[in-house]
Amino acid sequence: MSGAPEASPGESRLRRVSPAGVEAARMKAVRRYDILDTPPDGAFDRVAAMAARLFDVPVASVTIVDADRIWFKVIHGLEGVAQIGRDPGLCGSAILRDDALVIPDTLTDPTACTNPLVTGPLGVRFYAAAPIITADGHRLGTVNILDTRPRLITEADTATLADLAAVVLDAMELRLSGLRLLREEQERRKAEEEARARAERDTEAITAFATTLQRTLLPPALPTVPGLELACHYRTDSPRDAGGDFYDVFSLGGQRWAFFLGDVCGKGAEAAAVTSLTRYTLRAAAQHHDDPTEVLDALNSALLLDPSMGSRYCTCVFGTLQPAPDGGFTVTVATGGHPPAFHIQHGDDGAMAVNGIRPRGGMLVGALEGAQFTSHTFHLAPGHGLLLYTDGLTEARLPDGTMLGEEGVAAFLTTRTTPDAGRLIEDTIALITGLPSGTGDDVALLAVSVPLAPATEQTAAASPAHTLATPVAGAARADQER
Repeated sequence: MSGAPEASPGESRLRRVSPAGVEAARMKAVRRYDILDTPPDGAFDRVAAMAARLFDVPVASVTIVDADRIWFKVIHGLEGVAQIGRDPGLCGSAILRDDALVIPDTLTDPTACTNPLVTGPLGVRFYAAAPIITADGHRLGTVNILDTRPRLITEADTATLADLAAVVLDAMELRLSGLRLLREEQERRKAEEEARARAERDTEAITAFATTLQRTLLPPALPTVPGLELACHYRTDSPRDAGGDFYDVFSLGGQRWAFFLGDVCGKGAEAAAVTSLTRYTLRAAAQHHDDPTEVLDALNSALLLDPSMGSRYCTCVFGTLQPAPDGGFTVTVATGGHPPAFHIQHGDDGAMAVNGIRPRGGMLVGALEGAQFTSHTFHLAPGHGLLLYTDGLTEARLPDGTMLGEEGVAAFLTTRTTPDAGRLIEDTIALITGLPSGTGDDVALLAVSVPLAPATEQTAAASPAHTLATPVAGAARADQER
């Protein structure tokens, strides 16, 4: 693996210009990513930690090769080293290759034997690196593994190392996109300072964009489900940010229906990306899995496998509705770290009886591999209702500064006069808008109820679902759709 490699088409084209031209173009690519001398970043830290764990080595690093130095973006297992000279350099040699560079014993390699990492206190005896190569053929740096004893690795190991280098490039591309967006935002703000009128127009444009983006992440209207009344409400804390809350109701074919509601960690464009992946994954998985826990398993895997999601996770309630032979619906609900849904019905004493639906063991979705999810099945009988909500409701502050909490929501529901979905949503909106400081966070509400007098097929088809949706701040509710 120490022989001269074949150049990629992009690099071959550059080398035909001149060696100096190749290096100048490479340095231009390095500068394009604007990563040299930047602070630590979790995405790169995770790659180095993963490399050390996968290969069982004491030191792993991600480096960027500058004109006259090797700069460590992250070095796992070794403190106090920020950069070393480029010549003679292990990483400097690795970026000349298309494939991984593997040196089983550095003392027998003429290039490596004089390297400070080899001759110094660390005493590196094994070195392997995969180049970080851009789509246009420029080698920016390397992902490296080092050990203090000679060793061999397999071709599968070198392929894994190359995959880690590709993950680093993906993270750099994502970071570059973020920098470009940030610079655009800075330029926009500068333009706002120069002209107030232009600033107002820009603010309106941003609000419209966030609102439009938010609407793409929510169903335009709830479907009409025979035998059910549906109602929803959505309100973001800020009109300039796309919220991370989400919900949906959709058909599974036949008479089965699915519903979900959840909350993605964070806000803004990154949260919107996770929200989009979450909604479409849940919809797709529901078509292939009858068990709601398996649907959450599929979502958990999707969030963990997509490197662009970073450390984003979500809480979620996913359930199915099946008409019951004796009336009403059989509901199966699985939760992933989400507050309990509330099953509401008339009690024997005339007050509302409120039962929290909280299956035991539901973990956060997208946070851990092998997360466990459990489900609970119950009967939603005629005259019963079900309320789902995000934590913007429970974390709303009461006049004395304390949070409303799950107990507060349950106590509020016991004072309602009807479990009808529309009234549940209207009353809950009135509750949060009547609080002195509002909610302080995004709020999503979804209510389902079974009318005492079931609608005929003709009536159900003619009456759209009861929808209260306000995806922007400042409006308590939209007009009621009947």
